[in-house]
Amino acid sequence: MRQPAYIWILRIIPAAILLQTLFFKFSASPESVYIFSTMGLEPVGRIGSGVAELIAAVLILIPRTTFYGAGIAAGVMLGAVLSHLLVLGIAVKDDGGLLFGLALATLVCAAILMWIERRQFAVLLRKISG
Repeated sequence: MRQPAYIWILRIIPAAILLQTLFFKFSASPESVYIFSTMGLEPVGRIGSGVAELIAAVLILIPRTTFYGAGIAAGVMLGAVLSHLLVLGIAVKDDGGLLFGLALATLVCAAILMWIERRQFAVLLRKISG
């Protein structure tokens, strides 16, 4: 079944954001190292969140697994948003709040995708419960 274009837009936006940040996390860019060092999570948090974001981006782009990818993305981005609000501040290293805005946009898209694709979760629950 063909899905409306807006669903693909909601998939592409967070997947693109998640995928483009992988270079910075996996190459140990100074900004990424600074962020995760400030939170006391360098390098495990940086690499771990990068792996989670890669998995989330791939799952978001596959229609049958969108809900699960969006759930992973929402969890990681909720952590990122809270880290900005509670530890890092909105603007990190004079980025004008760009990273915070990208995390927030990804979180919103992921939450909307989870709502749209909530039937995928219901199917999983039925399979688990027998």
